[in-house]
Amino acid sequence: MSQEISGAEEQAVKAYGWAARDSSGVLSPFHFTRRGNGDKDISMKILYCGICHSDLHLAKDEVGMTIYPIVPGHEIVGEVTKVGRNVTKFKVGDIAGVGCMVGSCRSCDNCTQDLENYCPKMVWTYNKHHEDGSRTFGGYSDKIVVDEHFVVQIPKNLPLQGTAPMLCAGITVYSPMRYFGLMEPGKHLGVVGLGGLGHMAVKFAKAVGAKVTVISTSPNKKKEAVEQLGVDEFLISHDQEQLQAAMGTMDGIIDTVSAAHPLLHLVGLLKTNGKLILVGAPIQPPELPVFPLILGRKLVAGSAIGGMKETQEMIDFAAKHNITADVEVIPMDYVNTALERVAKADVKYRFVIDVANTIKSPY
Repeated sequence: MSQEISGAEEQAVKAYGWAARDSSGVLSPFHFTRRGNGDKDISMKILYCGICHSDLHLAKDEVGMTIYPIVPGHEIVGEVTKVGRNVTKFKVGDIAGVGCMVGSCRSCDNCTQDLENYCPKMVWTYNKHHEDGSRTFGGYSDKIVVDEHFVVQIPKNLPLQGTAPMLCAGITVYSPMRYFGLMEPGKHLGVVGLGGLGHMAVKFAKAVGAKVTVISTSPNKKKEAVEQLGVDEFLISHDQEQLQAAMGTMDGIIDTVSAAHPLLHLVGLLKTNGKLILVGAPIQPPELPVFPLILGRKLVAGSAIGGMKETQEMIDFAAKHNITADVEVIPMDYVNTALERVAKADVKYRFVIDVANTIKSPY
């Protein structure tokens, strides 16, 4: 069969991954099928896949929306193995990336403005259904088939292990930092939480010459934050004296923390017209007094990943500035231990599964 495939001829393909079957969240080997490679699809051999905190939430059904069995993973880098006959962006052998979404309606206002991530019919990379009713399964697996529109090109100079997490953690902070005007020289950015998302926000901000203050509950992260990531200030979030000294000094804050935490002191750190952007998505609703917002014309906003055009822009920006995530590479069979460690924030700063070398796929 030619490597350039007609979707009408291509049959579903056997795939192999690791799935959770119930709310214990424990993953184990799982055989399933991917759809055939359509005219606009590419097929990828998955090389690396990052572990996101939302993988843990969904594996354990902590949000109440999990469809079991679930194969997590939406920080995927792989090698193109097949292309449909109408594919224009990729050829066999290219290195490509897939993030949090694999489909959208392509015709609504959001889609036509390159904001597919806000499309009401957006299809998540896992735990959703395709338009034809088939399930989506994520990157903790040997292969994936995706419409080329939802795939980004990975520049040759980027190390692949450190690139995978940028397809979620990277774009999740890059998009609001761009949209709200915080990725500019001289701006003062606060970053709440120095984990997978937080350390990417620091790297992007420092690359454009912004001042960065990390706000953390963990004093033991200060040395590494200052010496290795180059942050300008480090605030302990429960140290009232430090917080008081920093009140009213920040243009914006990216809050990456996914556990419940107070917001009032963060609002106080903002200048007039300052912006607090929430990307960490705690399950518990926050308590947010309104008067401090009114008295400083301050904004509290949310943001979810980015559209495909912006995701490619982010990857290209990272390549230009030699930015990648700091990762701990693990074998596939370590994934359950890794998820336990994610729950304890015991990783610097992102786990990445070496899928290709360790999944032992029979297909």
